[in-house]
Amino acid sequence: MISRRGWLLGTAALPLVGAIAQMDKRMNTRAIPSTKEALPVIGLGTYRVLDVAPDSAEYRELPAVLDALFAAGGRVIDSSPMYGRAEQTVGELLAVRNLRDKAFIATKVWTQGKDAGIAQMENSFRLLRTDRIDLMQIHNLVDWRTHLPTLRQWKEQGRIRYIGITHYTSSAYDAVEAALNAESFDFLQINYAIDDRDAEKRILPLARDKGVAVLCNRPFGGGGLLGRLKNKPLPAWAGDVGATSWAQLALKFVLSNAAITCAIPGTGNPKNMRDDAAAGSGPLLDNGQVKDIIALAG
Repeated sequence: MISRRGWLLGTAALPLVGAIAQMDKRMNTRAIPSTKEALPVIGLGTYRVLDVAPDSAEYRELPAVLDALFAAGGRVIDSSPMYGRAEQTVGELLAVRNLRDKAFIATKVWTQGKDAGIAQMENSFRLLRTDRIDLMQIHNLVDWRTHLPTLRQWKEQGRIRYIGITHYTSSAYDAVEAALNAESFDFLQINYAIDDRDAEKRILPLARDKGVAVLCNRPFGGGGLLGRLKNKPLPAWAGDVGATSWAQLALKFVLSNAAITCAIPGTGNPKNMRDDAAAGSGPLLDNGQVKDIIALAG
């Protein structure tokens, strides 16, 4: 019987060597305001798509998903304790492929109470197989005032590099706005898409004014956006921005808002990851093209 590590090495190492050795440097980057560190504009979300059994067909696709992300110049991988097995899967894939130093690992704390938060975050370090997490986020603002002092202490100690908060629905924007105004954060993770634009009214301008980097979750909206668009022809100008799919146009729309630092579409499909990552290179949309896309998606 071959071990999981042996299988990963045997089936994925050869594509990885070629991909990483010839890594495409053309993916655009944006600076994290608090440090000016350059971050590639397309990453990988892990909700559902990496919560898969290690003996499943879905799991066997995942090494090639990471190949596609890193080969395109991406390195942001976002996870959470609430995503089932996703953190453990990320840790396995990065460790067996020796990619930890290339990855920007983001995860979250999602529980009530200081001690419970510490225990949960320590478990994330264990599952991710790392002694340093790049970005620790307080998920959905759950008990955020309690967790913030621990995160600040760990940042001073070098265990985490950046601190953030997250949410995924416009009904929470008042609370998000209050938190951004009350305390200093490096990152905000928030929902934004062609058909989900409430964040551009107050939240994204506030983040930009406060010097907060923004990870965009749900860049394809609630899931029906691409389904509505897939049978429509791409606009005539799509080639002018280097887009060959609706997914790329949706991501370029998101990135055309200057407040967005990185979009994190979730996928367990290597082909889709290659397609998504390609949206991170080339021109973005001008104001007229943004209006066209909104009209087409309406």
